[in-house]
Order: sequence, then structure tokens, then C-alpha cells
Amino acid sequence: MSKAFTKEPSGDEDDDEDGGGLPPLPAGTKNYMTPAGYAALRAELLALIDVERPKIVEIVHWAASNGDRSENGDYLYGKKRLREIDRRIRFLTKRLDRAEVADPSAHHGHDQIFFGATVTYANSRGEERTITIKGIDEVDHLAGEVSWISPIARALLKAREGDEVRLQTPGGVETLEVLEVRYPAPAGG
Repeated sequence: MSKAFTKEPSGDEDDDEDGGGLPPLPAGTKNYMTPAGYAALRAELLALIDVERPKIVEIVHWAASNGDRSENGDYLYGKKRLREIDRRIRFLTKRLDRAEVADPSAHHGHDQIFFGATVTYANSRGEERTITIKGIDEVDHLAGEVSWISPIARALLKAREGDEVRLQTPGGVETLEVLEVRYPAPAGG
């Protein structure tokens, strides 16, 4: 197939597209994350730069030396993989540049909800749920973590134990009662 009929990314497109389905950061805000979340993203970035990318570059170089590149699977796959790695590197670099590391243990012992809090709340039916408010790039929904920009987190932020907050849901307004607020203990404490 002629290259005239294939669309190759120009590299000028929005680099936030390789965030693994993550929502974009709200305009003009910092990228809040926990120290562990920052360390994980930084480790991924360094692994891509120091290990993965050089390995793929070596494969592409070897494949290119084998002759006809148009039908060389190793070469074609390698070039595609390099574009994916470079896109992810750009994404991670931008996210880390905007990062604002906030250590939740600074609020240990407090009952007001801030970034990093683990909150247990009950809805009007008495159903209890526990969530932890984290950064967009470090959330694990299966572990009960929500991003600080999610509707539930925005409703709970600044509330205290015993407070009732209103959450707008697709089914209408729901009242939630904050039962418990916890923060991790400071390191070495």
C-alpha cells in the first residue's frame, strides 16, 4: 500500500492522548500526586528512556541493516513501538513537569478531608463505602481510589467527620455522611 493512503501521526498532536485513557488535567491546575505516585511515574519514565527505548533502537538498527525495510516486520514493528514509547515519554514528562507532590501524612490525625485522605462515608440507604483521594495519574479504581477531580472527591473535599455533603449523581442529588477520615502516618513516625 502506498504511504499516501496511510495516516502517520505527525508528532504535533496532543501528547495527552497516550495517558492510558486518563482524563486531561483541568486547565491551569497542578497535577497533584502522592510521593509514591510521583515515584512510580518517574520510575516508568526512566525505564522507558534508559532500558526500553535503547533496546528497540538496537532492534530497529539491526532490522534496517537487513535490507528491504518495506517488508521487514522487525523494522516496521520497531518503528511503531518507538513512536509509542516517544509519545509516552512526552506524556510522562509533561505530567511530571506539572506535578505537585502533596504528602497526605502531613494531615495525619486531622478529621478534615484533603488530598490523600481515606474517607468512609454512608449514603442515605446506609450503605458504607471507603475511598482514597489520589492524583489522576495514580488512581486504581479497583482498590477504591478516586482522583481529586472526580465528582465524589470534589463533594467530599474540605468536609469533616460527621458532616453531610451533597453529591450530584445521574439519578439526582444524594446526601452522604462522612463517617471517618484517615491519613497515613508520617514516615519514620
